[in-house]
Amino acid sequence: MTRVYNFSAGPACLPEWVLNKASEEMLDAHSSGMSVMEMSHRSSEFEDIINTAKDRLRRLMDIPEDYEILFVQGGGSLQFSMIPMNLLEHGADIINTGQWTKKAIAEHKKLGKTNVIASSAEANFTYIPKITQDDLTPDSDYVYICENNTIYGTKYKQRPPHEGKRLIADMSSCILSEPVNVSEYDLIFAGAQKNIGPAGVTVVIIRKDLLKDNDKLPSMLNYKTYADNNSMYNTPPTYGIYICGLVFEWLENEIGGLENMEKINHKKADMLYDYIDHSRLYSNPVAKEDRSYMNVPFVTGDKDLDAKFVKEAKEAGFVNIKGHRTVGGMRASIYNAMPVEGVEALIEFMKKFEEENVKE
Repeated sequence: MTRVYNFSAGPACLPEWVLNKASEEMLDAHSSGMSVMEMSHRSSEFEDIINTAKDRLRRLMDIPEDYEILFVQGGGSLQFSMIPMNLLEHGADIINTGQWTKKAIAEHKKLGKTNVIASSAEANFTYIPKITQDDLTPDSDYVYICENNTIYGTKYKQRPPHEGKRLIADMSSCILSEPVNVSEYDLIFAGAQKNIGPAGVTVVIIRKDLLKDNDKLPSMLNYKTYADNNSMYNTPPTYGIYICGLVFEWLENEIGGLENMEKINHKKADMLYDYIDHSRLYSNPVAKEDRSYMNVPFVTGDKDLDAKFVKEAKEAGFVNIKGHRTVGGMRASIYNAMPVEGVEALIEFMKKFEEENVKE
């Protein structure tokens, strides 16, 4: 069997170390004589799996003890509703940087006052809007951002001003790619299917003092329900959580932590951007200071040539590299699990394609 280089924005590639470990434990996990897929979530074996995963994540991200780690279902998209349901009282200030904040804005508006305090829509979201404290709404409860924009390839390099406000961040496509000062945030959430594990799990990291009893909320939409029941009020996505735990183990023991992961990610991104910037064929539309280390969109400037690139790339073993319909062209998602060798191989293919399709 020949594995391809999977540049999908998500569900994305997983570390081969994780896939091999899961394969070894498929029929007998933790000496239980069964697969994790068959385990009761009430068993001591699974309780050890989920607690170990939480402990590893807390160490990796240096999460303070006054924050709770939750494993939630519904994907990142459910958080667009759960956040305002649990935290919105007077209003939310949202910075619109693309598709996922647009969806968050739409859901917020159904539930309370929503202020779009900045947007880069006029430039097709090719930069991160810079705000000042004066741009914030006086009585808003929190500032909401999408830290890395999967579709458009932008990334916050500095937190926006938010004095006197909570800061909430969608980190679905950049979590665990670099060290993060969790204490600068009040709530972080991330769909697992990019940098954490398989689709079906969402990690929520929330300050404990934000966990409140609320009789008006359905139990499954209240963060406190998950905190009070170790994320097992109902049957959680047990196998997904198990794979997340293996990814955390890989990051901690095989990579050596998020500082090392950041170095690897910067190396991959720098290589790819450097080649694109010096190419005669390709270009990247994103403001250089706001470029993502995880998602790199690029175009040739010719839609037919873009389509040819995607077709020939797939034939050469580089899959899921077609850009989002709102951007066009190509997009290489180079999350943690994409090895340096994969980026090097992509660049070689891009060079070959350029030589064959650029006339002197």
